Amino acid sequence: MTTAADSAPAVPALSAAEQEELIRTHMPLVGHLVRDMLTRIPNHIHRDDLTSAGLHALVTAARGWDPTRGIPFHRFATTRIRGAILDELRSLDWATRSVRTKARMTDTTRQSLTTTLGRTPTNEELAQALGTTTTDLHQTDNDVQRATVLSLQGFTTSSADDLVTERNPGPEDMLLRREQIGYLHHAIESLPERLQTVVTEYFLRERPMADIAADLGVTESRISQLRAEALSLLKDGLNTHLDPHLAPEVENPESIVARRRASYFATIAGNTSLHSRLALTNAHGLTPLAIQDPTAA
Repeated sequence: MTTAADSAPAVPALSAAEQEELIRTHMPLVGHLVRDMLTRIPNHIHRDDLTSAGLHALVTAARGWDPTRGIPFHRFATTRIRGAILDELRSLDWATRSVRTKARMTDTTRQSLTTTLGRTPTNEELAQALGTTTTDLHQTDNDVQRATVLSLQGFTTSSADDLVTERNPGPEDMLLRREQIGYLHHAIESLPERLQTVVTEYFLRERPMADIAADLGVTESRISQLRAEALSLLKDGLNTHLDPHLAPEVENPESIVARRRASYFATIAGNTSLHSRLALTNAHGLTPLAIQDPTAA
């Protein structure tokens, strides 16, 4: 039975003056999060669009924050600001259906050529098989990889800011989250040395592709190939251990490529255990990087 008290509108936890003070003192936080996001998205995205979305989220957070729940406002607001920025990026739809369709065709053709040639095809070979140019191929790859950067970066740097929601995650959800983070780290560590370098330098340390190419003594085009190969291995490796039903079916298990991939999946299994996976984060799902990051405090 609904009582008058149940149907009464919620009373804001803070006064209007207190909300205004929170907004004023935390406006630099919006700028920090927008700058952080701008390093991983296309150049044509305007700062003002993201800042506007972030400020609106900050105002909403100030109105909805309840200090009695024990969650610091900085973290409470960060979660909502980041979410609003990502929503704004999604609304701009820079990864359209046509781009994703091209990406699937490219991935399928690349795997087919890899099986046929016994090695990763060059961009020229791949473009010829697709009936397109290397320029178009590079553009499609960049569009999709930008989306991957956001996803991978957000996953691997997992901080309390990313985990705090309206309702705190339960023990089971947190344990699964920590397992996923652990598997990802071990999957990266199990990659062949050159692929591991590309993933670590490009995604985790956010170094320009040109710098990585110079370090390894190869072209940027080759780094792009290695990046695509590494992401494919990571995706299939994680699915093999976490979601086997999503793992790809192997048409020819005896092929050189299939044996190499199977060896990589086995390496992940050999390098990981429940203890080692959970050891990468604390009970709150924080990695050492997030714990040391002053912005996560």
